[in-house]
Amino acid sequence: MQAIKITNLSKSYGSYQAVKNLNLTVQQGELFAFLGPNGAGKTTTIKMMTGLLEPTNGSIEIGGINVWNSPIEAKKKIAYVPDQPNLYPKLTGWEFLQFVASVFQIQKDDFKKKAEELLQMYGLTDRAEELIEGYSHGMKQKIALCGALIHDPDVLFLDEPTVGLDPKSARTLKNHLRQICNQGTTVFLTTHILEIAEQMCDRVGIIRDGDVIALGTIKELREHEGRSDASLEDIFLELTGDEDAKAFIQELSKEEQGELK
Repeated sequence: MQAIKITNLSKSYGSYQAVKNLNLTVQQGELFAFLGPNGAGKTTTIKMMTGLLEPTNGSIEIGGINVWNSPIEAKKKIAYVPDQPNLYPKLTGWEFLQFVASVFQIQKDDFKKKAEELLQMYGLTDRAEELIEGYSHGMKQKIALCGALIHDPDVLFLDEPTVGLDPKSARTLKNHLRQICNQGTTVFLTTHILEIAEQMCDRVGIIRDGDVIALGTIKELREHEGRSDASLEDIFLELTGDEDAKAFIQELSKEEQGELK
């Protein structure tokens, strides 16, 4: 079953095309990584998919529902955590989760059980009664994640979800995403940490200058490039044409190897 269907999607600002005739499908239960250099069109695409930015052309369907023709019905199925969450600083963490639950009309008992489970998972139980304005960036990221998951969305959109998280929380998130995908939730994420995408994701899409230039599993991308032993980092740098970055990384690797010797 298709959880996400994008057809001829584009976004223009005057003569500049941020996204160019994007066609993409993501299946139910898939953990999909959308990769690209800064300014490639990743966040623009996610904002169109979540109904925050109107496309210039094309359509987006979430579970068969057109995001722009039936926005309320489509948004009932999704959750979105941006890289810089906009939260209510004068609410406590618990009050924020209560507010999100009220928007999605979650029953009180169901909310309490789910909220306690998520707060425990992300190490926020002891801080739930504190105002969000006193949270660190990492804590704000975690309470935003809890809010996104409180209504068990069909599709979860995450823009750089590990930014600001400590290693333990990042691992918790990675394990949790894999778990919910196995249960049928679809996750569409962007990340600059290519190791995360390589380890976690079922498929990867690489976008450059608004065009999707590669799409497939890690194995398929390796086969396409004719390099069975290539890392996702190798493939990404070659496809995006960032030769300077590639040379720099290779030089650092040589220096590290020299130090180890």
